[in-house]
Amino acid sequence: MKKFDPIQNYEETRERIGYVNRKEATQKDYDRLGFKSGLEVHQQLLTEKKLFCRCPAGRFQKPNEFDAEIIRHMRPTLSEMGEYDGTALMEFRTRKEIVYHIANPTACTYEVDDTPPFFIDKQALEIAIETALASQMSIVGEVHITRKQYLDGSIPTGFQRTAIIGIEGKLPLKNKTVNLIQMSIEEDACREVSDVGHRRVYRTDRLGMPLIETVTYPELMNPDELQEACNAIRFLNRSTGKVRTGIGAGREDVNVSCTGGTRIEIKGVAHTKWIPELAHNEVFRQWALLAIREELNKRVKKADWKMTSVELNPKDFKFYYTPIMEAIARGERLYAVNLPHFAGLLSHFTQPGRPFYDEFAGRLKVIACIERPNMATSEDLDDVVSDSVFAKISKLMNAGEDDAQIVFWAPDADVNMALDVIEERALMTFDGVPQETRKSIKDGTTIFERVLPGADRMYPDTDSAPIPLENSYIESIRKNIPAVSVPERYAQFKAWGIPEDCYFYLLTHNLYPVLVRMVDELKLDAKFIGTFMGQRFKHLHGKYRNMPFSYDKIHDVFAFLSQEKIDFSVALAMIEKLFKKPEASFNELLPIHYQLNKNGKMDIDTDVRTILAGFRPRRKRTSPADRLNFVVGCLRAKYEGQVSPAELVQKVKNLLHD
Repeated sequence: MKKFDPIQNYEETRERIGYVNRKEATQKDYDRLGFKSGLEVHQQLLTEKKLFCRCPAGRFQKPNEFDAEIIRHMRPTLSEMGEYDGTALMEFRTRKEIVYHIANPTACTYEVDDTPPFFIDKQALEIAIETALASQMSIVGEVHITRKQYLDGSIPTGFQRTAIIGIEGKLPLKNKTVNLIQMSIEEDACREVSDVGHRRVYRTDRLGMPLIETVTYPELMNPDELQEACNAIRFLNRSTGKVRTGIGAGREDVNVSCTGGTRIEIKGVAHTKWIPELAHNEVFRQWALLAIREELNKRVKKADWKMTSVELNPKDFKFYYTPIMEAIARGERLYAVNLPHFAGLLSHFTQPGRPFYDEFAGRLKVIACIERPNMATSEDLDDVVSDSVFAKISKLMNAGEDDAQIVFWAPDADVNMALDVIEERALMTFDGVPQETRKSIKDGTTIFERVLPGADRMYPDTDSAPIPLENSYIESIRKNIPAVSVPERYAQFKAWGIPEDCYFYLLTHNLYPVLVRMVDELKLDAKFIGTFMGQRFKHLHGKYRNMPFSYDKIHDVFAFLSQEKIDFSVALAMIEKLFKKPEASFNELLPIHYQLNKNGKMDIDTDVRTILAGFRPRRKRTSPADRLNFVVGCLRAKYEGQVSPAELVQKVKNLLHD
């Protein structure tokens, strides 16, 4: 009998489901899968205070900087319909000890649920209404604050306060208009510090900061369209100039499904550039799970399937896998599980680099709290446990040729939960795609994070009264909407002749108002200044990305140069100095050569002759270009700011030809 090869099986099943790399995928591929996707885009608002208390927003703790430590154990509560939310029950099963690090300057008794909420922050409410209006939404007549249950510990109360602000909006894209379901205002959660075993640690500085959530209908039909829609929402939010930017200020939840699959939420994607690869791999993961379901149901009925397990004595087996040896040294227990009729399924392709058995490992980490690596299988791609050991285990368990085995190790207190988790996930295989929230990984794949929440986790907030929104109040806010929409900004950039590779940076950093101001007030060429900001300043900004900088300073530098009749070629060097010395005067920022030579007479003719007199070529043959480059190189520093580099080259070229 031919020996089973997990790697070959992984590659064959990848080909069988028709997986293609994203760069090679076409719309036909996504149509074949029935790709469907939507977005939930979260954006922190630029307010002075938090949403339901008066602590400062945007002030953060440093590592190990806290004044108090609180420990909690979260418990689920019944919804209004008398049901428990599945996610809440899952989190309760983890038996997590939740630790909060609290700093006095960033939190108060509200954050730790010892004080009822204050009235909603007016500044945050107005920004949310303004952004909803800019999204062409209908504003609700009354704001009703509700509670959304979270038992992962990210919110000490066990729930997040949230409220719908606007409904039924429009989002114009290049080739279509996407409909928006709603926009909500809600309080942000804690920042996670660590999550190891049964202990999870949070900082409460971010807790309670206001943010908005924009939700689209599932109308996005390929990964690139998904990224375009996400960027369009981000650009719209930023066009108000009233949202926070930077890492963590904006986060996206990506919902993906395929024909026959279910909605899977990829939670908290930090970078929009990750979205296409994540969505692409997720739709194929679901397609693979459906293929696995079909194969398993051919082999056995769900009602007839039964898992068996046995505890292993480490002395009876030769384990050389380091994690197993370390677990044995810690006194942990070693178990083998037999999965009838699962042969060839554990090594089935699901995502690049992730066979089906990774689905089990992910749940063991999250629900049973067993750190990875936490298991080995009879079909591991990297063969961490020898075939002879698994043959012995298979014989011990009276396993059939069509069966597969999993070996896991865990502390005594976690063994029963681990067995339950493995059996649950195996039974889910008969049904196809479990409803899950998954965590994004940089390589474009995802791992299990939690069970997908349902409507059972929502209920009214009895501590907050409804907030009526008068039409006159809404109309007064409408006046603040940016006069030029994001699609109109695209069109204006194109009309100005600004290169397309500049658009993303200009819109991401909301530089359109600065650009318009420079064109209108300083009479600068729009193409020149747009290209300067979208290319040269972009590169400089990346170099100093962690240093605060006001984009209005770009305007001020060019205004100074225009007034002093100094060439714009020195602008970038001056702006770089501004990053380092924000309080420096513009005269101090000028290049030293300009400061030394600005009062001298500009006599390029004499300087060229003097330089040529001392020109000593190092090669026997020199071209006119060599002489030109030598002379320009000698003069560039002296005439910096007095004449543009292009003009200097032309003047020298003319003199050399005379």
